[in-house]
Amino acid sequence: MKEMKKRTFTCGLDAAIAVMGGKWKGLILFTLQDGPLRFGELRRAVPGISERVLILQLREMETTGLLHREVYHQVPPKVEYSLTEFGHSLNTAMASLGEWGEEHVERIEAIPWDQVG
Repeated sequence: MKEMKKRTFTCGLDAAIAVMGGKWKGLILFTLQDGPLRFGELRRAVPGISERVLILQLREMETTGLLHREVYHQVPPKVEYSLTEFGHSLNTAMASLGEWGEEHVERIEAIPWDQVG
């Protein structure tokens, strides 16, 4: 049996970033805010994400409790992804960060990203 790895966090922001960190999770959360989507719909709605990365991100988000994966036993098989209450609450928390990004998008786009990090 696999031992569960526990983490401790230095602050709330550290914990939040651990759950939603990375380039894609925020976009997936945003895309699912209006209701469930199938894998292909998600892939089309999140431009630039590869099928492999989307699969990995969805698995991680299911493990962390941000989304629910519903399998409909029919032919052809149908799978839908939807936000849990936990996922909706993170979307709500990220809304003000998104507004900040919209407000400063021109300045952020002007950053010489090749010189950062």
